Amino acid sequence: MDYYGPNGAGKSTTMNMITGYIESTSGEIIVDGYNIDKKPKKVKKQIGYMPEGVPLYTDLTVKEFVTYMAEIKKVDRKIRKEKVEKIIEQTGLKDVEKRLIKKLSRGYKQRVSMAGALVGEPKILILDEPTVGLDPKQITEIRNLIKELGKEHTVILSSHILSEVSQICNRVIIINKGKIVAIDTPENLEKKAVSKNCVYITVEDPENKMDTIKEKIKEIKNIECIKTNEDKTKEYSIEAEGNIDLRKTLFNELAKENITIFEMKKADATLEDAFMKLIEGGNK
Repeated sequence: MDYYGPNGAGKSTTMNMITGYIESTSGEIIVDGYNIDKKPKKVKKQIGYMPEGVPLYTDLTVKEFVTYMAEIKKVDRKIRKEKVEKIIEQTGLKDVEKRLIKKLSRGYKQRVSMAGALVGEPKILILDEPTVGLDPKQITEIRNLIKELGKEHTVILSSHILSEVSQICNRVIIINKGKIVAIDTPENLEKKAVSKNCVYITVEDPENKMDTIKEKIKEIKNIECIKTNEDKTKEYSIEAEGNIDLRKTLFNELAKENITIFEMKKADATLEDAFMKLIEGGNK
């Protein structure tokens, strides 16, 4: 699951309330059946929290920090060493476990913070902006790690980067100005943002037969040439009636007319499109 919204929408505030870091002013927060106000210790035992900004004890080594977190979370002394080793291995920190945290890259610091959240084997991981400030390689590594963790934990992450949401999450909550405006899968939100049933096609058509293709395919509602390329190919936007998928029909009919297809794709909406549609609708 993911909480998505622009900066200032309330993502971090929501997470801080779930973890018990700040008190809610109204309503209830239930985590794994426990009310955060009535059973705070029970709730906090279920949660591993990685806050934004990566707050760490930078004068400790990686292993010292993870061990310290295990002590704070009261991991049984008999198995503490084993659990620390497992988490260090799981988060890809084995090669740097003896290095001081202050000498690590931002990407490794993110991993250390995540290791601290994993100590105690919480059912729920809450990750606040886990890839902020990372370079592209580090972002990919952290995203892959989150996907792996999602196989064994419920992962709730906040992000204002929609491409990240699409790649990692299977359920999205979009919030705007502190209010929920949508809850759904990324795929469903993207589908809802598609306003027209269009196919985009690039063809080689020296005899300009595309001008009459609408007459041959009755399901076409509108056809428009949107670009002529330097190699003399042309790009068209073809709108169909209702939910009809024109691709197979176009492939067959254009072949009969000796029109060469270079590329054909359906119009897809992104999560960005879905978000803007929801926000604009909410602001009217």
